[in-house]
Amino acid sequence: MREITIDSARPEDAEHIARFQVLMARESENLELDLSTVREGVKRIFREPWRGFYLVARSAVEPVGCLLVQREWSDWRNREVWWLHSVYVQPDWRRSGVFRQMFRWVEEEAHRTGVAGLRLYVDKGNQVARRVYERLGMRGDHYDLYEKMFQ
Repeated sequence: MREITIDSARPEDAEHIARFQVLMARESENLELDLSTVREGVKRIFREPWRGFYLVARSAVEPVGCLLVQREWSDWRNREVWWLHSVYVQPDWRRSGVFRQMFRWVEEEAHRTGVAGLRLYVDKGNQVARRVYERLGMRGDHYDLYEKMFQ
């Protein structure tokens, strides 16, 4: 496994994170996002940390991956559930355990702070990602996601 570190993102990581998100949308959904809009959305997480937090996977020279953790209140459990969003790993770092290390970091922090569980959504056609999530102990057989987006 190649050497990386995982830690909470810092405001100075916002540009890398925003670029990663534009690349991820292009790659996974063939969607072109406006970088300035995404940049402001990323910065907002740093200004309003109650919304969530970013993790960054770093090589010795640069960030190579990131993910966003967003908080959801579960009245059923009287605890938070964390959603993993905006997962991105640079192509030349994929299949080297980067996401697995980020996931384990989140999982350990969730246990440490009393979070009820972790969730994420994945495109139904993304079989590679589905297998990765299943190998990490996640299940995709309980809920279907419905949405009505306005933008």
